[in-house]
Amino acid sequence: MEPYSKEPVTLIEHVFPGDTNDHDTLFGGKLLSIMDKAGGISCSKFAHREFVTISIDTLKFIAPARQGDLLEVTGQVVYTSTHTACSKVTAFAVSKATWEKKKICEGYFFFVAIDSMMRPIPIPQFVVENDDEQIEWDKAKRIRSNMVDQK
Repeated sequence: MEPYSKEPVTLIEHVFPGDTNDHDTLFGGKLLSIMDKAGGISCSKFAHREFVTISIDTLKFIAPARQGDLLEVTGQVVYTSTHTACSKVTAFAVSKATWEKKKICEGYFFFVAIDSMMRPIPIPQFVVENDDEQIEWDKAKRIRSNMVDQK
């Protein structure tokens, strides 16, 4: 079984007043929701399967996004096991005044492929093709190993 696409998925959203806190910065939970969506779609694109989130790890909030900014959130599959895929998700804030783009958050989102009865199903496997992919594969594998060891 071959993957359908290793290409990343990018979502672009606008930060509206209802998405912000008292400081006119984006709620972390709103950003997390968009990141989860980008990660899940990247897994679905990769495997042509339905996925549900099972874990989020090493999430780093680096800087805030402000009301009026655009969010550019990219998810890309970096690791797979028999039923699980990991998407590295990176979020950027884009100022519409200057079109300057800055990284605001990054994390590793783990998903399991499911059938219509919510049972895990096998997925195509990610094949590492270069050094950068190997670095991400190794990092995601360590994260997953730690997650499994804590059960």
